[in-house]
Amino acid sequence: MRFIMLLLALCSCAGPSRMLTSAASTSSAPVSFLALGDSYTIGEGETAAHRWPVQLAALARQQGLNLAEPTIIARTGWTTAELQEAIAAAHDHHTYGLVSLLIGVNNQYRGQSVALYRTEFRALLATAIAFAGGQPRHVVVLSIPDWGVTPFAHDRNRAQIAQEIDQFNLVAHEECQHADVAFVDITPRTRAAASAENQFTADGLHYTGAQMQQWATLALPVVQQQLR
Repeated sequence: MRFIMLLLALCSCAGPSRMLTSAASTSSAPVSFLALGDSYTIGEGETAAHRWPVQLAALARQQGLNLAEPTIIARTGWTTAELQEAIAAAHDHHTYGLVSLLIGVNNQYRGQSVALYRTEFRALLATAIAFAGGQPRHVVVLSIPDWGVTPFAHDRNRAQIAQEIDQFNLVAHEECQHADVAFVDITPRTRAAASAENQFTADGLHYTGAQMQQWATLALPVVQQQLR
């Protein structure tokens, strides 16, 4: 009888311990998230909730990945050089579990060279990797949307814009491959939006939350794979 009582006592002590261990293993702290870019990252003309990094974090959480609300360093009109200057001015020395980068449309818009973009994008990529604790697999780059299909560009040379955007995106893709960083091509989705006016904000240049949700959806499986 004493043996049976002792055995029951041991089982009652071990049970809660096992439960606590299991609970601890399934819980996780939020993965910090830094989003770097320009107007396409801040979702110019849309509410903050519709920004693609914010939508990405929400989609990730729905899938069980505890991705925090993003810290955003981005502003309308920024080129690669201006983003790098803003990062330096921010004095942000945190390390993030995920870093995104979407930059280059203003380089193309201002007529800057692809060669200059390569040099500056490469430096930004190194900065993004540093923010990710030196882990390139925790960085994701999105391609440049083709603003040539927007209502804003109705009187522009759309074929030339598309060609130049492709050249800039090729550079970004090559640099990502070299650095072992994931590259998500959202440009075809932005081009497909040309015939749908509800994909653009009031300025006719930037995208609505519905279009940015597509970007977040494309990035989601990549991010899930990176953070597993």
